[in-house]
Amino acid sequence: MSEILSADPKLLEILVCPLTKTHLDYDAGKQELISRAARLAYPIRDGIPIMLAEEARELKDDE
Repeated sequence: MSEILSADPKLLEILVCPLTKTHLDYDAGKQELISRAARLAYPIRDGIPIMLAEEARELKDDE
């Protein structure tokens, strides 16, 4: 994803949380897309965002 975002930063602008339809934040260190509204972190595997709620991890209170 980092390669994709570097090549086309507008991609992050159009990706939204599949549950809440809200903005996602990109965490390059953890390779995740973060939905603060849904309190979920969607993994990015092999450069592909996995936008399935059952694959996402729940955010901890301090995240």
